[in-house]
Amino acid sequence: MPPTAPDAATPSPASPPPPLLPPGFVLGVGTAAYAVEGAATADGRGESCWDVFDRVPGVIEDGTTGAVAADGYHRWAEDVDLLRGLGVGGYRFSLSWSRLLPTGRGAPLAAGLDHYDRLIDRLLEVGVEPMVVLHHWDLPQALQLEGGWLNPDTARALAELAAVAGERYADRVAHWVPVDQPTVLTTRGYAAGMHAPGYRFGMGAMPALHHLNLGHGLAVLALRAAGARSVGCAANHAPMWPASEDAADVGAAKLFDALWNGTQLEPMLLGRYPADVEPLLADVVGPGDLATIRQPLDFYGVSYDAPLRVSAAPATSASSDGPADPFQVRAVVGHDVTEDGVPIVPEGLREWLIQLRARFRAALPPVVVTAVTCAQGAGPDRGGVVDDQARIDHLRAHLEAVAEAAQRGVDVRGFYAWSLLDGFSWNRGWARRTGLVHVDPGTLVRTPKRSYDWYAEVAAAQTASLG
Repeated sequence: MPPTAPDAATPSPASPPPPLLPPGFVLGVGTAAYAVEGAATADGRGESCWDVFDRVPGVIEDGTTGAVAADGYHRWAEDVDLLRGLGVGGYRFSLSWSRLLPTGRGAPLAAGLDHYDRLIDRLLEVGVEPMVVLHHWDLPQALQLEGGWLNPDTARALAELAAVAGERYADRVAHWVPVDQPTVLTTRGYAAGMHAPGYRFGMGAMPALHHLNLGHGLAVLALRAAGARSVGCAANHAPMWPASEDAADVGAAKLFDALWNGTQLEPMLLGRYPADVEPLLADVVGPGDLATIRQPLDFYGVSYDAPLRVSAAPATSASSDGPADPFQVRAVVGHDVTEDGVPIVPEGLREWLIQLRARFRAALPPVVVTAVTCAQGAGPDRGGVVDDQARIDHLRAHLEAVAEAAQRGVDVRGFYAWSLLDGFSWNRGWARRTGLVHVDPGTLVRTPKRSYDWYAEVAAAQTASLG
């Protein structure tokens, strides 16, 4: 059986040199609780919306559920050893809200609190800074039954979770993120029905996005009150590429930029929604909400997949059912794609980071790249080697893009590869593998991939650069 945490990374024969990153730059990896923890009913954990959703026939591509996932709840010490072998400076992971507060509110479970105590303490012992995400999509089902993120009370419940977690862990956790990628959660869970809770409300999902933003602001306040030292966000962003120079396509791209990028950036950094979006939220935004959302942040987290190519929607006939979206997201052509069809455009990350600095200047705190993902399904060969060269190339190219943005003056301080482990990847189940470490879903054996070795080389070079 291959070792789960080699004492030193094994050099890859075709491994390219690591990019030149700024001094003090933090390399890390991430996971999400529902994707890796499993142990769905262990130690009093409550049911989450994902526990309910993934039992619905046909919603998960391969028919699996997250009930076991990578069993990280029981194998956490083994996974910390993998982090130690990787040599990274940061680990971004989420708390299972249902493991701490089974119904979303009330008295916390001692077993859940103790579990994350052990994890955090061990991370610090091996020199890895925790970045804790309070909510990575697995809402307690009791709150979902009350409307989930369509209900503003859920934002206040998140603040309760923040207070509990902050009181227990703020003395040891380096960085905090209240909500992971609110636009992704809203789009896939409330607008398109691909993710839990499976709602298909289209533009009617906008209240959920606002309440996620409100929950972010309330959670920041609660974390600050508990003594948290560094609080930021993790928002999914993409440069918008008009499908042509036609004025209609340019206008459609501008509108989609406001919806996808502006609905995170502007309320968090400027205390307002984009003018094009404001009418959609006129009946939702309450007095004082925007002031609550606009809390000072210690870092702004950017999760990146690819640019979005946008055109104006074609004219619809009078017999069409319901109002049509005024834009269409089209394929980005001329680029290789990952196994799940995502275009590989590292220059888009460089473009976005430079654009972000130009647009927000003094309002923008230091930036951390909170997730870059490459789906590739390679498994161990007869010798136990997982040759995922495509992931190495993907990571190298995106790190180079970040290094170039830093050279252009962007204050970018970290990069978290997604993810440490293969696991339950939402509606794709085990069909989508994103880890630096291969996990066999039957045996749960962990096998570091060649990308793990390469990333360890980059981390070692970065450590050496500090002297």
